[in-house]
Amino acid sequence: MSDVIQDNKLVELTYKVTDKETGHVLTTVEFPLGYVHGHNDVLAPQVLAELEGKSAGDIIEVPIDCTLLYGPRDESLVFTDRIENVPEDYREIGTTIVMENEKGETRSFVVTRMDDTTLTVDGNNPLCGRHVVFTLEILTVRDATDKEIEAGGTAQGESDVAEALKLPI
Repeated sequence: MSDVIQDNKLVELTYKVTDKETGHVLTTVEFPLGYVHGHNDVLAPQVLAELEGKSAGDIIEVPIDCTLLYGPRDESLVFTDRIENVPEDYREIGTTIVMENEKGETRSFVVTRMDDTTLTVDGNNPLCGRHVVFTLEILTVRDATDKEIEAGGTAQGESDVAEALKLPI
């Protein structure tokens, strides 16, 4: 009998995130992500709940309303400035710029548009306001070792996932 996902099981999986409205694949994680079920939160609670009881070889789809994770889109976090006011290092679409307010709080902004005269940055999470579908393929389910339980999962993969779209999936 195959192992099923439950607490103290090491799970390895791959996944992709698709925009439900457009069908565009937003990110794909093909290198297996490993985690110990019940011991870390590398995946969103909705996803973890859907994985419970599944086995290696299963493929599941989990719809997620990202507004619940990140709140509604806030247009006050979108700024356009004349390009000559922006350092050259930031003049590329996709560049992340960390800004600090007068209270010392930081927020990441991403360059989203640029032309010959202006540059636009957006401080909203890229998934803000979107409905997405996580498609996960479970590759391995086995008893986790004590060392893996203590670490919360395999060392590789977790930081890659967090970086994938800078979101707590």
